[in-house]
Amino acid sequence: MRSDPAPWRPPATAVRWTIVAVLLLAWEILPRSGAISPLFLPPLSQTLAVIVADRAEYADALRVTLVECAIAFVLACGGGIVCGAAIGSVALLRRLMLPLISSVYAVPIVILYPVLTVWLGIGAMSKIAFAGIYGFFPTVLATAAGIRTIDPNYLVAARSMGANLGQLMLRVVIPASIPTVLAGIRLCGVLVIVGVVVSEMLTSTAGIGYLVTRYRTVLDSPHVFAAVLLIVLLTLLFDLTARLAERRGARWRPQDQAVESFRAAPRDRTEAIAPAE
Repeated sequence: MRSDPAPWRPPATAVRWTIVAVLLLAWEILPRSGAISPLFLPPLSQTLAVIVADRAEYADALRVTLVECAIAFVLACGGGIVCGAAIGSVALLRRLMLPLISSVYAVPIVILYPVLTVWLGIGAMSKIAFAGIYGFFPTVLATAAGIRTIDPNYLVAARSMGANLGQLMLRVVIPASIPTVLAGIRLCGVLVIVGVVVSEMLTSTAGIGYLVTRYRTVLDSPHVFAAVLLIVLLTLLFDLTARLAERRGARWRPQDQAVESFRAAPRDRTEAIAPAE
């Protein structure tokens, strides 16, 4: 009996690019046709023309935002990975800290920004601290979850072969948890960008978020959407880079075949590492 052929489906990449093209065409056509007021949505060509005409201003603002994002990202990821590794490795810390961190992460972190401005002022330090805290918690949770999902057979095999603590961490724990940690870092980077831009919109005199607030107050929609477009492109570029790193990191996960081979001949391996009498 012949089965019916599977229905043809367009490639996912083609569908995504088609959706993007349709949205960009709508962005250009709807304001020019009068369906949407240019005050609410200026045409795409006008927005791009603003970026080209005022490229020096936008480049300087983008530089400020990138510096703040980079510092906050390093602080959030560095502290988050260290704390997450400690919490994920110690059962007592997992029971005590994970529920607390999960509860704090559920609270809107934006409520801390007024306190940070009182402590650190309205300069770059308060924005870096706010964005760093914003990205810290998902990194901690992802790192702890990644360590908890490590197959115990990897640790047993490494210990039976005489691995010390340093070798255990460098050759087993870190490679096995890298895919999960990279997923947390990807979320951390996006949240850091959001934190920096939001804080710049609230209190700042520089940065992309400041330009959004500055031109919004004078109802200059092309300049506002030009800044928004740069923020979107910055986020998409980071997400693309994080996806590539995540795919490469997935190759570092230890293979199950190694564990199966260890199970198949545990006696031989034990004899091989046992000291000669």
